[in-house]
Amino acid sequence: MSDANRTATVDPGAALRAPTPTPADRRVQLMVTCLGDAFFDDVARATVEVLEHLGCTVEFPEDQTCCAQPAFNAGDWPAARRVGRHGLRVFAGDDPIVVPSGSCARMVSHGALLLFENEPEREAVEGLARRAWELADFIVRGLGVTAWPGHLAMRVAFHRSCHCRGTEYAEAALTLLRSIDGARIVEIGEAEQCCGFGGTFSVGFPVISRAMGDLKLDHVLATEADVLVSADSSCLMHLEGLAKKAGRALRTMHVAQVLRDALRGMGHQGPGASAPA
Repeated sequence: MSDANRTATVDPGAALRAPTPTPADRRVQLMVTCLGDAFFDDVARATVEVLEHLGCTVEFPEDQTCCAQPAFNAGDWPAARRVGRHGLRVFAGDDPIVVPSGSCARMVSHGALLLFENEPEREAVEGLARRAWELADFIVRGLGVTAWPGHLAMRVAFHRSCHCRGTEYAEAALTLLRSIDGARIVEIGEAEQCCGFGGTFSVGFPVISRAMGDLKLDHVLATEADVLVSADSSCLMHLEGLAKKAGRALRTMHVAQVLRDALRGMGHQGPGASAPA
């Protein structure tokens, strides 16, 4: 596996990194994220099913909590460091850490380097950053999988979340989505426009946040897509909430759910999965 694309122009922390080989037995650690734990358990299950389909052994560290991004973005760096140090202990080892969130993966691989720049744990944080992968990026660039099996007949609008900028995350997801038999990708107007969530931004600036979200919704619904897909559940949660409040029909799916459902479309059933309706 090559990590050559992780250059300094893509990620400021990449100059500190060495390529991270995937273990021969494809053992990985799953960082499920706070939203996955609290609201999007099916995204977590889909992630496991997708990784197991690829031959990975998925380990779930039970004591994991947060990637530290909320406190980091709010400017409470002492609190963020406490959360970050806990993550260092929980995700110890050499195995790749797969994260079904561009936002959280970016925090571990980039934000944490800033957070611990002058701290004693800097070297350990760099090691953790080297091992952290967003899900689609891991599949495409980590495992070298560029075509996804199965069938899923739907028009897909893909939202490029802000934290995927400057990375290969979005292109990796689109590589997989475009390869699914029956799936058609439709372009969203002003594709780089933020959804308006921004974590604590939506709390501190709710009026601006809602206006940005409504603009994004207008562009998404104009595509007449069957589903809005993203690598970040937080963006989907924000947009779906705005749509429901306004009485606008919007179906959302995480990229892991799309990949999982495509597998089920070809008859693959993961552990505990029920047959498709």
